[in-house]
Amino acid sequence: MRAAVYEQFQTRPEIRTVPDPVPTPDGVVLEVGATGVCRSDWHGWMGHDPDIRLPHVPGHEIAGTVVAVGADVRRWRPGDRVTLPFVAGCGRCAECQAGHQQVCEQQFQPGFTHWGSFAPFVGIHYAEQNLVRLPDSLDFVTAASLGCRFATSFRAVAQQGRVRGGEWLAVHGCGGVGLSAVMIGRALGARVVAVDIDDATLTRARELGAEVTVNSRHVSDTVQAVRDLTGGGAHVSLDALGHPQTAFNSVANLRRRGRHVQVGLLLGDQSRPALPMDAVIARELEIYGSHGMAAHTYPQMLSMIESGLLNPAALIGERLSLEEGIEALVTMNQFTGTGVNVIDRF
Repeated sequence: MRAAVYEQFQTRPEIRTVPDPVPTPDGVVLEVGATGVCRSDWHGWMGHDPDIRLPHVPGHEIAGTVVAVGADVRRWRPGDRVTLPFVAGCGRCAECQAGHQQVCEQQFQPGFTHWGSFAPFVGIHYAEQNLVRLPDSLDFVTAASLGCRFATSFRAVAQQGRVRGGEWLAVHGCGGVGLSAVMIGRALGARVVAVDIDDATLTRARELGAEVTVNSRHVSDTVQAVRDLTGGGAHVSLDALGHPQTAFNSVANLRRRGRHVQVGLLLGDQSRPALPMDAVIARELEIYGSHGMAAHTYPQMLSMIESGLLNPAALIGERLSLEEGIEALVTMNQFTGTGVNVIDRF
């Protein structure tokens, strides 16, 4: 099969012919209907992820059709339309047994621990407990856009941040994760303030439900601007970008007993940012990480999509060929365009 492969970090991937995957006893092979191009893929390509072994095929936001199943798989069969979280739990460790597959001790991550979905077929381990059946109404492109950014945002806002109707939600960074959080927060009844450095992106955030916006380049103090707009600070705040400054701002703009959720990755030389721990203590702030979403918690999100409360299709940016996806990957740090770019032609 054709696949996008890189031999060295930060060296442009090339289209190569590689062997077709075969299912492991506990796994399946999917024919990829669509796969997202995510900033996490860019971090992997940059060499920020210690799990990646070269040569490597990226891609972890996947939707497709089961075409082969392993000997131990009982729930799934060829023809099933599925997606999956980007973290697949082993089902055996203590975290999986407690229902926390997103932090599994022996997790399978397509595109990181194993070859991913920048290819027409991908092998998936731990399939029995990690595949998610797609509603007939959900197309592959939209389903692929859920795989990392939207599902991670949903868990961050609804489960980790525990946002409630009428609360202020601040979203720092309005790329795919941030715009998803804006939409999800609004659907859950929150009042959303979106923070970014690009006016076009902030206009998009308002279209998706942000009540107010802040352009960090146009204010002298982003934290104070958010606190003023929200009457004392956000109840819940997300760093959806992953940068030392946005992480600091997200914590600092909280009101007393507010909740910060770190969603954007801080890797490489940015992995140990300074945070206002004096405010964390004095205001009794809560700080959470959010690392994907377990498959068994997808039904609430899918139900809101089917009912029309959430419309992730509105976040789709460009639909790309595999070759175009390579260009989108290597230029991702330039932050051009808004929304989620998806490869749907292989």
